[in-house]
Amino acid sequence: MSKTLTEISQQLKDANKKVQLIYAFNGTGKTRLSREFKQHVALRNEGDEVDQSELSRNKFLYYNAFTEDLFYWDNDLEQDAEPRLRIQPNSFTDWVLKDQGQDRNIITNFQRYANEKLTPKFNEEYKIKGKDDKEITVRAFSEVTFSLERGDDEHSGNLKISKGEESNFIWSIFYTLIEQVIDILNVAEPSERETNAFDQLEYIFIDDPVSSLDENHLIELAVDLAQLIKSNNSDVKFIITSHNPLFYNVLHNELNSDDCGYKKKWLGKYRMTRLDDGTFQLVQQPNDSPFSYHLYLKSELEKAIESGQLSKYHFNFLRNILEKTSTFLGYKKWGDLLPKTDDGKTNPYEARIINISSHSKHAGEEVADLTEDDKRVLRYLVNEINTMYRFQQVEN
Repeated sequence: MSKTLTEISQQLKDANKKVQLIYAFNGTGKTRLSREFKQHVALRNEGDEVDQSELSRNKFLYYNAFTEDLFYWDNDLEQDAEPRLRIQPNSFTDWVLKDQGQDRNIITNFQRYANEKLTPKFNEEYKIKGKDDKEITVRAFSEVTFSLERGDDEHSGNLKISKGEESNFIWSIFYTLIEQVIDILNVAEPSERETNAFDQLEYIFIDDPVSSLDENHLIELAVDLAQLIKSNNSDVKFIITSHNPLFYNVLHNELNSDDCGYKKKWLGKYRMTRLDDGTFQLVQQPNDSPFSYHLYLKSELEKAIESGQLSKYHFNFLRNILEKTSTFLGYKKWGDLLPKTDDGKTNPYEARIINISSHSKHAGEEVADLTEDDKRVLRYLVNEINTMYRFQQVEN
């Protein structure tokens, strides 16, 4: 059944699960769902005079692509000699840094997922001269510099870190925040908590925190997040979306383990797709098995073939299927799985078109129309692979 994001938000709310995992491709609408869900939770009851923005902030905490907009590089520096990451004034970084003094834990978390020698340093308050020589106070914890520590009391000087490292750093701040929040809310009696700022918190929504991690750190992050969620004794509920099947499956397995009270009753898992008319589907997945990503890709590819709506990115689907199948069957290269000609060799054109079509440099190229000959090759390859390796047809 197709639904709007508002209706999906209501579905998630009505599910009353402690944790809900959602898999969806990039571009499906995960970030839009996080914003819609926030608005849905924040809707005030008739006659409620509480300010909606305040209500949403008290009831809902979320990490998504827009969280990164709170941070920006100071690029107006001579020869970029002192690059620093500036932090927009906001309540959640002020609380975790100023009020809770969690800068050391943030650094520790960041180094776990990046580089143990790459060290962030938050600024103390200082003064600079602005226009007309007027003195300006730069508040503490409003900017961060990064350096590589050499282990001999020397460091590299300030560096401008990569976009991936920057994303990891911002996630580390958010992760440290939710660690602190759960720790506070695990105190059962509100009067005994160190702060009551989170007493009304209902949901923590996490949208794709793993876009730049290698597999080892991705697994580590998923296990850490699962352990944090399992330590939650409060009524706060988690909703986590991801486009990464490995992250999704590690979380599923960790939360679905026998030592966890979320199994079956408290854990919901879904696959979200966007339909051609702009509506969405949120399909519940079985809780007793992880997500079979390659079978899902094959199902999506076969639906596209049946409808005739084929684009370049469907060759990328096929390559993913071949890579995962070749690994499972013990082949050295995915190309070894392609159909053979009479002389026992693969058709070089078929391997080449998969390579070219699955490595577009620009997003627009990925949805470019295929020629009829390209479509014929794609249909042929999918049919041959299904026959050769006896894939079962998946019910959609």
